[in-house]
Amino acid sequence: MRRAVLRLLALAAAVALGLAPSAALAADGSVAHVETTADGLQVLVSVPADVEVDLDDVTVTVDGVASPATAAPAGTSAAVRRTAVLAIDTSNSMRGDRFGSAKAAALAFVRTVPKDVELGIVSFAGTVTEALAPTTDRDAAREVIRSLSLSQETLLHDGVLAAVEMAGGEGQRSLLVLSDGADTSGTPLEDVTSAVEESGVALDVVALEQGDAALAALRELAGAGSGRLIEAGRTALADTFSAEAEALARQVLVTTSVPEGVTDAEATVEVTLGGEDPVVAQAFTTVQGAAPVAASAPPPVVEDAGWVPPSWVMYAGVGTLGLGLVALVVLLVPRAPAAPTAEERLTRYTAATGPGAAEGPRLDADQALAQAKDAAATVLRRNQSLDARITHRLEGAGSELKSSEWLLVHLGVLVAAGLVGLLLGRGNIVIGLLFLVLGALGPWLYLGVRRSRRRKAFNALLPDTLQLMSGSLAAGLSLAQSVDTIVREGADPVATEFKRVLVETRLGVPLEDALEGVAERFESKDFEWVVMAIKIQRQVGGNLAELLDTVAATMREREYLRRQVAALAAEGKLSAWVLGCLPPVFMFYLFLTQRDYVIVMFTEPLGILMLIGAAVILSVGAFWMSKLVKVEV
Repeated sequence: MRRAVLRLLALAAAVALGLAPSAALAADGSVAHVETTADGLQVLVSVPADVEVDLDDVTVTVDGVASPATAAPAGTSAAVRRTAVLAIDTSNSMRGDRFGSAKAAALAFVRTVPKDVELGIVSFAGTVTEALAPTTDRDAAREVIRSLSLSQETLLHDGVLAAVEMAGGEGQRSLLVLSDGADTSGTPLEDVTSAVEESGVALDVVALEQGDAALAALRELAGAGSGRLIEAGRTALADTFSAEAEALARQVLVTTSVPEGVTDAEATVEVTLGGEDPVVAQAFTTVQGAAPVAASAPPPVVEDAGWVPPSWVMYAGVGTLGLGLVALVVLLVPRAPAAPTAEERLTRYTAATGPGAAEGPRLDADQALAQAKDAAATVLRRNQSLDARITHRLEGAGSELKSSEWLLVHLGVLVAAGLVGLLLGRGNIVIGLLFLVLGALGPWLYLGVRRSRRRKAFNALLPDTLQLMSGSLAAGLSLAQSVDTIVREGADPVATEFKRVLVETRLGVPLEDALEGVAERFESKDFEWVVMAIKIQRQVGGNLAELLDTVAATMREREYLRRQVAALAAEGKLSAWVLGCLPPVFMFYLFLTQRDYVIVMFTEPLGILMLIGAAVILSVGAFWMSKLVKVEV
């Protein structure tokens, strides 16, 4: 009775104002989609909630001209394809009850959405995952929703772009986005809204307990898709998603034709569905001679920007350049050429001076290597201190390379490390500089390790060497002859160094000075004492064999004590290595496996400051632990 009274009062008001009754009582609907066919138009009309319409009472006008039409529920016909895509936030901020409520709401949407609607699912967190391509398989959708898991970051903008792409360009497409956090992808909001507007997809956004700043961005996204922003709590998520699915279930498909008097490609289409509360919906859209488009979307503007190379081309170019430089360095690495025979030297001389010899110099790998060595030697001659440091390290490490050759190898390693850093970091300058630092320090560290190992081996062999010298002297040999015995019967590196002593003595260097050079190259205090004892013995006389026996016995006792200390300090050293190497190694592992998770540490100013602070603290801790476990014997 109350409803009838209200209708009569509204009718009286309409008559008093001179309005048509249908216009006064009509409810506002919306045209969700229009497709042109060979027979006319297929129009999808969204009916408001709590409104019953009479599908047998339908009228359509095209540009003001009436046209015969029929209406049916959209779910009963496959004339127009309908696609719905769920974009679900799976960041860690959704953990707990929020994530459970989100899954329950998505399952409610699957349960309520019409069977003819193809459903797709996109999840976004640290990465964007296209979990389910549009399909009518509801069991597959439920399985995907139940298997969703949380991770770091919120790539909201990238997730919306992926959902728009998944929706495609055919039929009526709707997108429902659920988010509870601000975007962290770095993709500009303007790019996302432009993509949504150009696609013509209908976009609704459900904001789960967010602040005003995040709501403003989400409201702009919803406006780009001619949709609405829905603020919901975790307890109301299921009802909100069900309401969105029911809106698709209430859509009506209206089939009509274009009147003969309408010749324009675009016109205003108005649909009226009868009932107690008639529903009127209209849209200005393409009515003939065009591909199907969404009613609310303007025709997209396609600009031809020419051929754009894919992103892998840049990495392929850098990789090719790196391989070329590495190959050049390999060619420049010195090789020990085999000594030519007399016949080969005669053949080369004849070929070079004979009547058929080629005129002018020929450039080959040996010539290129010689030129590179000369250039490096010129640089070192201008910096004598650098040349001395390189030579000292090479001699201590037992390397046969010259300082100019080592400089070329070091430069090649530096370039290769920088290129590898750019490739692994995908063009990131910070990572490239980090690898450059590793390339600059790595060769020096390698020489230091070789030098340390060689020094330890020399000190370990020194007692046996002195015992052999003592035996030779006791047998009646001279000191020079005892050194020659060590060269023939000793082991490296002692035999190699004593061979150098013999060569230097034959060139006029005193034996004591040559032995002192060995002590300097190995920085051996023990051998310095031996050389000092030899000098004193040669000046004042005495039994050198007995003296060497005493020194050898003392060295053996000190080596025994040194090994005992090393065994007792091994646990502390291992702990220092583990604690010092674990953070950078784990960071490198995360960079290879979860790059999006750690890349912010290298791209954001705060992350770079955190890395610098962590490196300083780690260095101080490693230095302090090394001092604690290092015991001088």
